[in-house]
Amino acid sequence: MEMQVQQPSAKSLPLPFTPGQREPHTFGKIGSLEVRLATTRTEVEAAQALRYKVFVEEMGARLPLEAMQQKRDFDTIDRYCDHLLVCDTALGGEPETRIVGTYRLLRQDVAERHDGFYSQSEFDVADLVGRHRDKRFLELGRSCVLPAYRTRRTLEALWQGNWAYALEHRIDVMFGCASFAGDKPHAHALALSFLNETVAARDEWTVRAIPGRGLSMDMMPVEAITPRAALTAMPPLVKGYLRLGALVSHEAVVDRAFRTTDVLVILPVKQISGRYINHYGADASRFVA
Repeated sequence: MEMQVQQPSAKSLPLPFTPGQREPHTFGKIGSLEVRLATTRTEVEAAQALRYKVFVEEMGARLPLEAMQQKRDFDTIDRYCDHLLVCDTALGGEPETRIVGTYRLLRQDVAERHDGFYSQSEFDVADLVGRHRDKRFLELGRSCVLPAYRTRRTLEALWQGNWAYALEHRIDVMFGCASFAGDKPHAHALALSFLNETVAARDEWTVRAIPGRGLSMDMMPVEAITPRAALTAMPPLVKGYLRLGALVSHEAVVDRAFRTTDVLVILPVKQISGRYINHYGADASRFVA
């Protein structure tokens, strides 16, 4: 999650819509949790504030001075992304005060009209996309949820939204950086070695870190890798990607600003486990209110 050193003010960045242009579009509802896209600048800023709480206050990320002063995690890419929100409708107050989780979604066609994908700062995504000209890519990023809402239900709401959005835009491949806490990769040697041995992307899906940033995930001999222990040591989001059928890069990248160790996750839609497609609905109708 590497950040740019210099960033213009978020208030000066035009969003891909202006308030009033976009009607609320609900992708699904699970209990009191509703998943939809942000429709106003205020909601986008609330999502950025939530990201600040998680990435800075909880995880210790170091953002540029302006972001720290405004207590919002923002960058130039925010202006042309869609912001997926999970809102707890049982909470009172204005809509933006009900946001408990978020994802940042960036379609290939939008990225190509602007400054590209965020993941390109760590991995050679341009090469990966260039080898699949017949496919539409969607970058998933900045995933975070408030501590009290880190439950299976919230994760299901987020994935209901991702799946519905991907179907709506006829996406073929979802991808993005997934993070392990801490900037000391060998602290995650077991989990990273397990990923390298079992789900590392090969052949047509191979992707490398940008020159000078990559670190091999082949850190332990195969006989020393205990699958159950490796899965226990993984962040829930990474385990969720694996259950869906994702592949990962065979290199990791250390993000000093966010104090994380990142891998690139690649999820071709055709490889998504059938039981999950059945669960969410082939037309994303499973949790539509």
